[in-house]
Amino acid sequence: MNFLIITHTNHYKAGNQYQAYAPYVREMNLWLNYCDKVNIVAPLSSDLDPHINLAYQHKDLKLHQVPHFSLIGFNDKMTTLLKLPKILKSIYREMKKADHIHLRCPGNMGLLGCIVQIFFPKIPKTAKYAGNWDPHAQQPWSYKLQKWILSNRFLTKNMQVLVYGNWPQQTKNVKAFFTATYRNKEAVSLLKRDYTGQLRFCFVGSLSEGKQPQLAFQFLLSLKSKLSQEIQFDVYGDGKLKDQMSALIDKHKANNWVKLHGNQPKSEIKKVLKESHFLLLPSKSEGWPKVVAEAMFWGCLPIVTPVSCVPWMLDEGQRGLLLKGNNIKKTVSELESLLNSPSKLDVMANNASEWSRTYTLDKFENEIMKLLEQDA
Repeated sequence: MNFLIITHTNHYKAGNQYQAYAPYVREMNLWLNYCDKVNIVAPLSSDLDPHINLAYQHKDLKLHQVPHFSLIGFNDKMTTLLKLPKILKSIYREMKKADHIHLRCPGNMGLLGCIVQIFFPKIPKTAKYAGNWDPHAQQPWSYKLQKWILSNRFLTKNMQVLVYGNWPQQTKNVKAFFTATYRNKEAVSLLKRDYTGQLRFCFVGSLSEGKQPQLAFQFLLSLKSKLSQEIQFDVYGDGKLKDQMSALIDKHKANNWVKLHGNQPKSEIKKVLKESHFLLLPSKSEGWPKVVAEAMFWGCLPIVTPVSCVPWMLDEGQRGLLLKGNNIKKTVSELESLLNSPSKLDVMANNASEWSRTYTLDKFENEIMKLLEQDA
């Protein structure tokens, strides 16, 4: 099978291998186990961060580089118009040779892939929509256009669209899906947590406006003012808000209990999730927040905003806390009450782990195999 991937994800060449964002590559390597030949149409970058990237594992893989482009701002749009012919030509050429087309959405390349795939109705296709599929979510026009094209069975044929969560009134080609990080064999016993001593909180994600790390810090400032217990806050990730976070920490003289760790490898993140009591992730938007499922796998309770399928993941607050409307005070009070009943937190942690451990890489790989077997 000649498997084609259309993605906006930045790629990097390291020796004879191509690398990209580790969670994405880790997933794609499972797809590639069932492919004879792999072609990727994607942008290439030189800014490689070894902590958050991973190499593809396939003996016959070729990257077809396209230029970066943006649809934000007038100048960017004008520049993009000049780049589009080359990009569309590359996508069309590779789709014409493919036995299976796989689109990674939402994204700029995903949008172009959605448009070009219309001209190949007979080729089997999958689209992994890794963003928020909620029909009522406020999103950029390009995201809404991708969702409309993918759901339109007149324009999009022979396509299975994999989305996070079950949503009402969807077309038959839209399939509720999931993602995973751990294997069945990793489901060892949970670490018994003591909720009466020092409480460990962590944030894992980009330091960006979308992830709102500053709101996580403000949440803990509010909680700290109400508790006699010590708090430790470990922040993992990097981004544009790094300097702002450092300034906030200095302003509140919090260097003794807050630490910015930057990007760290998977093994370090796994360790902190196994040992922390709570994960704070007040994102503005998510698809299936993988780190939330990872935290739940280890009994680390998430405190997250109710975006996309997150309320379903947390069973409306039975497997973690929902930060509704960024209402810090309300959620702080809820957590304060739970800390006075540690047994309730134990039950929530066990429920969270039990749910997350039904979505393993073993199950994920089996579902991928089923999808590709339909092409045979």
